[in-house]
Amino acid sequence: MPENEKLEQNGAKPEKGKKDSKSKPGVFARIGKWLREMKAELKKVQWPTRKQTFNNTVVVIVCCIVVGVCIGVFDWLAQSVIGALLDLFQ
Repeated sequence: MPENEKLEQNGAKPEKGKKDSKSKPGVFARIGKWLREMKAELKKVQWPTRKQTFNNTVVVIVCCIVVGVCIGVFDWLAQSVIGALLDLFQ
């Protein structure tokens, strides 16, 4: 919650033109806080097992092969049709 909203909720009005030296922590404090929060979030992640990772990898490879074959067949078919049309009109 921004500092101005906190002050408004407490009944005080923010003073204009005055900067609070504690309103923004230093760069190293912010980096440290970010690293601590990142570590906490990474602990919450449910990492896949080795078997799940292997199965997912196999599925991706098979899908890539199937899509590649489909594109190859379509390319060959299109090339044959265009070649036949060019031979027909020459």
